[in-house]
Amino acid sequence: MKRDEVQRDSDKPLEIYLRERAREVDAALGRLLPKASVKPATIHRAMRYSLFAGGKRMRPILCLAAAEACAERDGNALFAACAVECVHTYSLIHDDLPCMDDDDFRRGRPTSHKVFGEGIAVLAGDALLTVAFEILAAIREVRRYQLKDFVAELAFAAGSKQLIAGQVADLEGEGRKSSRAELRFIHKRKTAAMIVASAKLGAMAANATRERVAAFARFGHYLGLAFQVIDDILDITQTSEKLGKSAGKDAAAQKITYPALIGLDAAREEARRLTASAHKALEPFGMKATRLRQLADYLLAREY
Repeated sequence: MKRDEVQRDSDKPLEIYLRERAREVDAALGRLLPKASVKPATIHRAMRYSLFAGGKRMRPILCLAAAEACAERDGNALFAACAVECVHTYSLIHDDLPCMDDDDFRRGRPTSHKVFGEGIAVLAGDALLTVAFEILAAIREVRRYQLKDFVAELAFAAGSKQLIAGQVADLEGEGRKSSRAELRFIHKRKTAAMIVASAKLGAMAANATRERVAAFARFGHYLGLAFQVIDDILDITQTSEKLGKSAGKDAAAQKITYPALIGLDAAREEARRLTASAHKALEPFGMKATRLRQLADYLLAREY
């Protein structure tokens, strides 16, 4: 897509933009994943069941929006966007398992292990994590970044120092008193790491300079932290029907959250402060980052 076409696309209302980008991601995922009939059909049905369960596609949309801020819409970032969503969905499948957060609902429908059993759910998550890198391998190298750079970025975000580290700290923090620093450690890794990776991979796919990629990383960091604070708030203020998953789970499991640590009003203020910091990280991009600013405000105001 040419620069003027990117500009026209940025003039669309955010709601239309989100729907169009989500459809674009869904269509690509439909092409890139094995069909449900491919043997063994059970695992491919399970993969697709969770992947196409109606998620908001915020991480892949963020990836695409970062690329668009660098005037790139030729489809190269779409591979990274789909890879990120596969990793995210794998993490949700595993997070819902009885040995983890033990949830029966996700995105408004029974979780994978409730439909396919725990064994197939574990394997479906494993398969989505694996296919993410198969999808990412199709990305086109650009002048500044080789395939190994894209792979290393996603692998680091999903690994034992980031996403998995956050999951471990979250499990170990249940039922015990924790500090604000420990809570920030969890949020930075369990949630923000993949949001940072989404923004960075989109910018990298558009051949952005390393300085610009670093700015997108700062944006993703603050956005990811704000996202999790809002998630924690919604867990105690919304119904299960509204959220599409079991509400009140954090309190029942005695998880450390911002509302539990500093109170609901202070948590809301923290989310606003973090969102403002995300906006500040985008200052070098001027109007080119308008869509990213809109996404940050949209996530701050969300109700599910």
